[in-house]
Amino acid sequence: MVSKKLQGLKVALVIAPEAFRDEELFVPKERFEQEGAETVVASTKVGEATGMLGGKTMVQSTIRDLKSSDFAAVVVIGGMGSPEHLWDNSELHQLLQTHVKADKPVAAICLSGAALANAGILTDKQATVWECPESLEALKNGKANYVKQPVVQDGKIITANGPDAAEEFATALITELSKVKV
Repeated sequence: MVSKKLQGLKVALVIAPEAFRDEELFVPKERFEQEGAETVVASTKVGEATGMLGGKTMVQSTIRDLKSSDFAAVVVIGGMGSPEHLWDNSELHQLLQTHVKADKPVAAICLSGAALANAGILTDKQATVWECPESLEALKNGKANYVKQPVVQDGKIITANGPDAAEEFATALITELSKVKV
């Protein structure tokens, strides 16, 4: 039997309830599950969520109901819905802060790097984000050191700049999560 690197781990995938970026959710989710992880899709409300490209997924939990202690990692997915629904979400910020304090992996892709910055967990950390004036301003205000490359890892915080980096982002997370003892 082939050993799966993430067997026994749970990963929270946080998305906007609308206009999340399809491949930024579906590529890592599939990769995590192939490696044996259980994934939970969370958002501001449960039910069906629709991606920017028309993909649909079921949201199983609200952000409010996620408990950091239940998850090996919290991954915040990007897309055009992220600024409205995730950037300033105090429940998400609290979850991210708790996860970082517990020394667990936290990740964000695309515009959602700004949610990490707004949560105050990127101070003096290297990070990347989908480049737009608002996301770059959020990183600056969050005292992050912006790095213009597809995937940036600083300790247990992993950020990626958009959908083209989804595969590399997933690989970096799998590598980091494979260090977690179950």
